[in-house]
Amino acid sequence: MNQLEALRQHTTVVADTGDFRQLAQFKPQDATTNPSLILKAVQKADYAPLLAETVAQHRGEALDAVMDRLLVRFGREILAIIPGRVSTEVDARLSFDTAATVARAERIIGLYEAEGIARERVLIKIASTWEGIQAAGQLERAGIRTNLTLLFSFCQAVACGQARVQLISPFVGRIYDWYKKAEGAAWNEAARAGANDPGVLSVKQIYNHYKRFGITTEVMGASFRNAGQITALAGCDLLTISPELLAALAASNEPLQPALSAAAAEAMDLPGVAYDEAGFRFALNQDAMATEKLAEGIRAFVADAVKLEQLLLAA
Repeated sequence: MNQLEALRQHTTVVADTGDFRQLAQFKPQDATTNPSLILKAVQKADYAPLLAETVAQHRGEALDAVMDRLLVRFGREILAIIPGRVSTEVDARLSFDTAATVARAERIIGLYEAEGIARERVLIKIASTWEGIQAAGQLERAGIRTNLTLLFSFCQAVACGQARVQLISPFVGRIYDWYKKAEGAAWNEAARAGANDPGVLSVKQIYNHYKRFGITTEVMGASFRNAGQITALAGCDLLTISPELLAALAASNEPLQPALSAAAAEAMDLPGVAYDEAGFRFALNQDAMATEKLAEGIRAFVADAVKLEQLLLAA
């Protein structure tokens, strides 16, 4: 049994890609996308026709509407291959606008449903700002499931649990990146690997809190830099993994054991935590890593969304 097969015994494996032609070989349950992944895909010869067809079919519509149609087109293709759910992202420029995020999510779900795809097969990805989390709470109450992304801190995870969102995506690799850069020459790669990786530790804290207090929000580790980060989180509800790292796991026959356990977490003596808006904003402010990575992540998604729009205009 290779590591990918072993991982599937403990964790739901999700493919992190817009390149849906790669999906079949890895047999993931779910798949996630974002503007950066779609931008990368449409610049390949295999996918350029999808962009051209979408523009041709909807020429004259508002640019943001055509963008949503392109995202849904990719989601539709992905859902034809996988048995589970696809995550489709709301424009990151709306990250601080609750009402606009809700409206955009409703439109995306409407586009999927118009194609005959049940809303249960779609997760709407929203940045884990205070406004985004409140939007997600509204959407969940309306029967639209959400995936809260760009999540770097415990306070973000707690607020998402309070909002009863379906799923969160803590970004393991980007947390690792920040600490490695911050520590500079003092960074000890061997000492901070595997179970001691700062990104891995962050997900474990969130996972244990959710299981201890019966929070049903799913935890999906994301943004991995190496296979060791993945195997150190075996047992997490879900892990979303790039095709390159899926291939690395499939090529390895090293033994793999679960590192996280709901039963163990339920027995832990952990303090209860809750946040109102002021408490959330202060806690996030006090976490330099999370504050910086959240802002950086939103900027990066916005930049790639703008590039994708430019390709739409040029088509």
